[in-house]
Amino acid sequence: MALKETYVSSRPSIAAGPIRRARMMVPWMSRAPWLLVVGLVLLGLGAGWAISSWPEHVPWGIFALLVVVGGLFLEPRHLVIVYVALFATMAVVGAALGERKGATFGTELVTLATMLLMIWLAHARAQVGVVGVSGESMLVDMRDRLRAQGELPELPPDWSAEVALESAYGDSFAGDFVVAGRSTDGTTLEIALVDVSGKGRQAGTRSLLLSGALGGLLGEMSERGFLHAANNHLLRLRWPEGFATAVHVAINLETGVFSIGYAGHPAAAQFAAGSGRWRMLSGGRGPLLGVIEHADYPREVGTLRRGDALVLYSDGVIEARDKTLVDGIDRMLGRAESFVTKGFEGLAQRLCDHAMAGHGDDRAVVTIWRR
Repeated sequence: MALKETYVSSRPSIAAGPIRRARMMVPWMSRAPWLLVVGLVLLGLGAGWAISSWPEHVPWGIFALLVVVGGLFLEPRHLVIVYVALFATMAVVGAALGERKGATFGTELVTLATMLLMIWLAHARAQVGVVGVSGESMLVDMRDRLRAQGELPELPPDWSAEVALESAYGDSFAGDFVVAGRSTDGTTLEIALVDVSGKGRQAGTRSLLLSGALGGLLGEMSERGFLHAANNHLLRLRWPEGFATAVHVAINLETGVFSIGYAGHPAAAQFAAGSGRWRMLSGGRGPLLGVIEHADYPREVGTLRRGDALVLYSDGVIEARDKTLVDGIDRMLGRAESFVTKGFEGLAQRLCDHAMAGHGDDRAVVTIWRR
């Protein structure tokens, strides 16, 4: 499923019941691993006794369940002890039963392969200091926090805005993200659309770290200082692939006057209801974030009047290997033109769905319009 920034997942009420209690057991088991080790070894011995007593009714598969449970909740050093005990039990019981229990050798090979796989997974989790399913829960929480950063604040009745974000190949994380905020007096709306180097899950962690930092800068810096501060932040991080592009817009919701600046990002498009035409806001061009120290980020000033609209987008919307940027922009504006007469609601998602890059790149669109 593709990632959509306009949606922030809510946890169902059932999470407060059995599911939540089960998840709370994970830290407890990590503090008392030997209890689980002893328990699994005893269960393995019990399984071996059951198979030897009723070989025709108790399957070898009972050991597979113990292998998986141990792999989910034990560290590698404890896991090896459990697996040695389980495999030894299987070998002894299999040798004692002989031909009375079929498929013994094949089952032992499959069980051994499963054990090796679970040890590899446990080792990968141990490197980040998590056990059980807590690592996956952390990733889900990180994804939800990244989505929440892009939620747009409530706007006055005569203003509307939408955000749509699709990740490459439907990954849960994207290199494109949006941060938005409204000033304390409610008069100014600020939105930044950022495209981190890379795409999909490869850029997801960098997006998460950067979105938190830029979300904190938004509203705390002046309009002209936001991109400067973002550039300095990336320079301090010194990531090997630490550059990013961004577009930042600040709109006065009372007068409609806005200023917009770019850091190596594609130019925004503005629809003017008076002329009935789209135009590209090509001023305010600055270099990529995280590349040049003391870079200059000029701003372009304009006005959104009633019926006007503003479209911010990432390069995945207009770029394709076999097409020029001009072709991509023309295609985007052609699709946007069909929304002029019926209103701009749904335009952001439409542009993401029909982006030039298809599903092979991250795509992000922000639309803002004034009624």
